[in-house]
Parts: sequence; structure tokens; C-alpha cells
Amino acid sequence: MKEEFAVDPAQLLVAASDFAQQPGAISDISAQDFLTRFPLPAIFGALQTDSSYPGLESALVECLERVFRTKYGASLIAHYMPFVMVGLGSDSQKVKRLACIAISCLLEHTDKRVSIQLVLQHSIYPLLLGCLIDGDEQVAAASTDAIKSLASYPEGMGIVFPENVNEATHLGYVAEKCTSLGRVRVLALIVKLFSISSSVASEISKSNLLSLLEAEVRNTNDTLVTLSVLELIYELVEVQDSAEFLSKTILLQLLISIISNGAAESILRSRAMMITGRLLCKENAFAFIDESSFKNVISAIDKRFEFLESQDADECECAVEALGQIGSSFQGATIILSNTPPTARHVVDAAFDRQQHGKQLAALHSLANIAGETRTGNNVLLTRVAEENLKSLIYDQASKTPKLIPSGLLLSVLQQGSEIRIAGYRLISGLVARPWCLIEIISRLEIIDIITDALTETNKIGMEARHKCCETVFGVFTSSSKLVNDPAYSGLASKLQEAISKGPYGARKRMEAQPTVATADRF
Repeated sequence: MKEEFAVDPAQLLVAASDFAQQPGAISDISAQDFLTRFPLPAIFGALQTDSSYPGLESALVECLERVFRTKYGASLIAHYMPFVMVGLGSDSQKVKRLACIAISCLLEHTDKRVSIQLVLQHSIYPLLLGCLIDGDEQVAAASTDAIKSLASYPEGMGIVFPENVNEATHLGYVAEKCTSLGRVRVLALIVKLFSISSSVASEISKSNLLSLLEAEVRNTNDTLVTLSVLELIYELVEVQDSAEFLSKTILLQLLISIISNGAAESILRSRAMMITGRLLCKENAFAFIDESSFKNVISAIDKRFEFLESQDADECECAVEALGQIGSSFQGATIILSNTPPTARHVVDAAFDRQQHGKQLAALHSLANIAGETRTGNNVLLTRVAEENLKSLIYDQASKTPKLIPSGLLLSVLQQGSEIRIAGYRLISGLVARPWCLIEIISRLEIIDIITDALTETNKIGMEARHKCCETVFGVFTSSSKLVNDPAYSGLASKLQEAISKGPYGARKRMEAQPTVATADRF
């Protein structure tokens, strides 16, 4: 067998390098032609025996990876499972990674039932877990992709989530037996699996695997490990179904404890704030998380401001951003503005404080969220108490400055740099739904001039934000027949409409250089 498939390593190195470096996607025909010249057994044999040729292993691994990613190449993997098994247990990290990729390609490009049966028959899953825990970062990532692909199918879920908690491949058992790095990798795998579908997320919840995250958050002895786990939870709460399943754990309570812990590292408190903000801003958060939990999070963040003003600017920035995320929902904004004193006061204070650019920028965007820039319809305006408090906070803030009235504050924002102006457009778009703010804006000609001037902004985001702001002001203004017919505002509607009709980039198009034709000079 070895003699039948023996090849010249030097010739194989050149051919594999050329194949791996082909531009674009590899076709089935190209892969078939290459394997006709160099059969897979010969390549596998070279990987195992010809380590004396510098660069051969890397070339063959890159070559085979491209072969396996074709449908033709993937169809051959089933016939060479023993070689794949050897690869998963190889001492070479490159070969291990290739073997993990081969399993992913097998599952993605061939019959699912057949490929999953092969995984069972050859005990591939325990080998993938070994690669996850003991391999380098690239091997761990490739193993994670293969396991994620396996769990994506109902037939594979039983392999990844065995019912017996004492099974050697049960992720809880695996995490308990490995090093701290291995545990973090297992947790990262759980988070990746959680994002596949609601059925997989439900299986993770039913298997009590989220308790592994709880245990790591409780353990504050290693800040780096805790921070790594918080980053995973941050990724976890991005999943649409996270509110439903996390509400069944104590993770939210643990995050509140971190926020309230003055002895904890500032970076841990900051991440905990950002995670709770991301979680509580979800549309379905109130369906699964009770109002008292919302209030506890907001209260914990509120109390941190007693220590933030003179200490950690980054933590303060995270705090106002978290409040803005929570306040993007109707319920969240109502709570932030209705408690006593309103927690939103911290956001308003920071939004018009020009001493710290980052904090002001975050606060302006957060205040825009609270004001309803991201909400629609009847959810823009809040309850009577919340609206009264919002108005009072802004008027009180204006009275403490030379601007005296809200229009002065808003104008000062629009007169700052591009980033701040963009946040200012969003803030005006949210606030203008209130009659008191509409009057403030349309009574200030300088504000109208800025939002109707297509030359104000030079980048795409700024142009679009200004144009949307102009549209919003126009829509609210023209909906009031009393104001439209008021002689004091004559011509305003047509000015806004003209600016809108140009589009966000309209004026820029006319500024492009135009070719000029001139009569040649004669001598």
C-alpha cells in the first residue's frame, strides 16, 4: 500500500504549494485533478513520515484544507475516517486543526445522518473535545466550529448533550476536570452553542450548563478569568433568546453584586454594567425579567455615580452607556426617569459636560435613547411622571449654564465636533416629539440652519443623521396645524422640506469636480 502510493516529497511540496496558493475558490474539478495526481493516502502518508522536508507539512495542510472545503473533497472524508482520527490525536497543531476542519466539512457538505453516524462510529466527539482543551488557539477554534456544526442538527444534539451528567463528554464534567484555561474554552463553546438556535439554547439551559458561568463569576480570586467569563456573558446576552434563559439563573443577581462591589476591579464593574445594559434593552426583557430586577440594576448603577465623578472616567462612561441601553425601551426609560431622584439625572449632567469628550459622547447617545430616538409610534413618549421629570432635568441643567434654556444647550452641542454633532442630531430627533422641545428648536434659527444645511457634514454617518433629524423635525412640526399657521414660523416648513428633498448627500453631488471645456490658446 505504501509503495503503491509513494510519491516524491519534493515534487509533492511544489504541487501542494501551487495548489494552496491558487487565487479564488477551488472548484471540484480542480480538486479532483490534484487528487488524481496525488491520492489522499499518499498525502496522509507524507504528513506522517516526511517531516524532514521543511515547509512540506504546512503546504500539505493548506492544500488539504482547500480540497476538503469543496464538495468533492468533503465527499472523500467519509472513506478516510481512520486518518482523520489519527490527525485529531497528532502532536502537530497544524494537523490537528486540519482534522477538525475535515469534520466540519464532512458535516456541512455530506448527508447529515451518514456523517453523524460516522462521528459516532469512530468516537470523534471525545477527540474534538481533546483538541478544544489541549490544542492551541487555532485548533480550539477549529474544534469549536466542528462541535457547533455537529450540535446544529437534531441527530447531533444527543452527542453533544448526553443525558448522563457523569458522562466523560458531558460539558459540565469536562469543565470540572480541566485547567482554568480549559474551563474558559468549554464556557466559550457553550456560548457559541447557545447562539445556534432556541432549541439548542433550551438544551443548554435544561442541562444546567449556564451554572458553569455562575460558578466562574462567583470566583473573584482571578480577575483575568472573571473578566474572560464576563466577556463570554457579554457575547451570550447578544443572543435573542438570552433574556428568557438567563432569567432562570442567578447571573443577573451576580452582575448586580459586581456593580455594587466597591472593592472589585473597575474593569469588572464596567463590564458588568455593559452586560446588564445589553440584556435589559432587549424587546422581550420585561416578559421574562421582573421589574424589581430592572430597578435593582438601575439602583446599583445609580449608587456608583457617588464615586465615579472624581475617579474612573471610563467606568462613568460605561455607566451612562448602560443606562442609555436600558432606557432605549419604553419600560426601561420610564423607570430611569420615574425613580426618586431620577437616575437619568446622571446622563443629563454628563450629556452637556464638555470636560470629558468620551463621557459626553456616550451620555448624548444614551439620552437620545432614553428620549425615544430608537423607539417608534406610541412608545416614544413616556408616562406623565417620566415626561415631567425629563423636562425638568433638561431645563434645570440649562439654568445652571450661560445657555439658560434647552435650545442653548442643544445649539452648543451642534456647534461641537462631528462625533458630538451626530449624537446631537439623534438627541434632537428623540426630544422633538415633546411640544416644549419642538418650540425650543423651531424658535432657534441657528439650530434650523445647521440641520437644513447639507454642507454641515462631510462623512456618510453625519450626513444621514442630520437628514434624519431634519425629517423628524419637519414631521412633528407639520403635524401641528397651530404652529404651521403661526406667522412667527412662516417659511419654516418649506425650508425643512427643501432640505429634505435634497437627500442626505444631494448637495455633495453638486460639489463634485466637473470637466471644463475651453477654447485652446492660439499663437
